[in-house]
Amino acid sequence: MEILIVLDQIQAGLGGTEHGDLPLGGKKIALGAADMFDKYLNKDEKITTTLFCGDEYYMKNKNEVSLKLAAMINKLKPDAVICGPAFHYVEYAEMCAQTGAIVSEKTNIPVVAAMSKECSDVIKEYSNKVDIVKMPRKGGTGLSESLQDIIDVCRKKVNGDDLNEFKEIKIY
Repeated sequence: MEILIVLDQIQAGLGGTEHGDLPLGGKKIALGAADMFDKYLNKDEKITTTLFCGDEYYMKNKNEVSLKLAAMINKLKPDAVICGPAFHYVEYAEMCAQTGAIVSEKTNIPVVAAMSKECSDVIKEYSNKVDIVKMPRKGGTGLSESLQDIIDVCRKKVNGDDLNEFKEIKIY
């Protein structure tokens, strides 16, 4: 399974909040926080591509960025897409959810977003459009379990398996 991950500038390791104006970009490697998933991936699974965008840039260009991300994802044709993990960062969560919703709507590529309950307005708006895996806020407990859940949901979606066991418990 080849996975593409969508990150903000901080999670991609491309600067802090002062680099929020970073435009949309990508690399055909796993950048920054993508390595958090390494121990949850099987031998035949790999994060192969990272797409990134500064959260401030995204907020100024929401629809354009989400549509461009979806087009890039559709062109690259990964087996699955992970948008996040956004933790409790609302602007990043919105980028993840909106992009995930557009990818779900416009392609047949399985997509999973991830954020904490502090992003409740985003969850409320997008949970019926994209699967959003529950996770703790940054520094909270349960990160390992949520990272495993994200990968498990990706696997199930790629294999066409039922997600009922995850609904309500692990997915908003």
